[in-house]
Amino acid sequence: MGTGHTLDVPTIDLAVFRDGTAADRALVAAAFDRAGSTAGFVQVVGHGVPAEVEAGLIAAMDGFFGLPMWQKKALRPASPEFNRGYTPPRAERLGIGSHSAADLFEAFNMGRSSEDFPGLELDELQYAPNLWPLRPESFEPGVLAWFGEAARVAREMTSVMAVALGLDPAFFTGYQDHALEVLRLNHYRAPAPETALPTGQVGLGTHTDPGILTVLWADPSVRGLQVLGANGEWHDVIPEPGALLVQLGDLLARWTNDRWVSTPHRVLPPTDENGTLVRRRSAAFFHDGNADAVISVLPGCADEDVRYESVTVADHLAARAIGSRGPDADPAPGRETEKLLS
Repeated sequence: MGTGHTLDVPTIDLAVFRDGTAADRALVAAAFDRAGSTAGFVQVVGHGVPAEVEAGLIAAMDGFFGLPMWQKKALRPASPEFNRGYTPPRAERLGIGSHSAADLFEAFNMGRSSEDFPGLELDELQYAPNLWPLRPESFEPGVLAWFGEAARVAREMTSVMAVALGLDPAFFTGYQDHALEVLRLNHYRAPAPETALPTGQVGLGTHTDPGILTVLWADPSVRGLQVLGANGEWHDVIPEPGALLVQLGDLLARWTNDRWVSTPHRVLPPTDENGTLVRRRSAAFFHDGNADAVISVLPGCADEDVRYESVTVADHLAARAIGSRGPDADPAPGRETEKLLS
């Protein structure tokens, strides 16, 4: 289960799309269309996230994950159904495949709550309240600042998507005005040098993201993230310094009738350039759309073979969540799982 060749992830410049001419925007959208139909990943520059917001995110992660375990475990949710708070190392086995050991990562999750959308009477399981640590004091403001920037980037990316599909740039606005959005902060601890990892140990198992898209920040120059290529080989993905990765999810593949792909990916125990085990940090912002939005194959993507029935965002995510959490998780049923197993 070694690393493969480094994947050359296509790059788009959001600043060009944001500030350029109609021709500029069309070129950016065409580049995204090519990336969506091949890699399922795109590297984003010109995103406009201030350096101080990134620094605040890193400081927040370092401060929280450096706390004693008993303090972190005090923030575990009452039930795994509530995707909030702290997840200890080896508490989950998210992937599909042959690995047997629970995943290495520890995580902290926060997201949109029903309080963010007064008057809509949203489901408090889907839009759950957040669990915040009292220490470090800079954690909550630092994480919220990053959350806001990631949400902006996600919505700008949906404008790029709309233009790429020949739709009005604002087409997706009505599908994301009370979007389900979760930020997961991941920390892969570096084990002691003499520690032997169990057979099949991964940082995070093979999976696809269930929603529309994921905006990912990851430690630069730290190997670990891999994407499964069309040839069945694994490829390392290492973002350029200052760049964000955007991964396309199963819901977007469904929406586009598989015109765009949701690519299986995993995280190996992270290493540096010399192959030495090191720690790795990442922040994955999951943008999944309004829970009550109905997703049907888009007319421009429908041909004689319409592969998916209409479904609400909430029902799709609930189906994907079956058996996906816990150290002994089993794969959820459905077309997405069939693609992974194949």
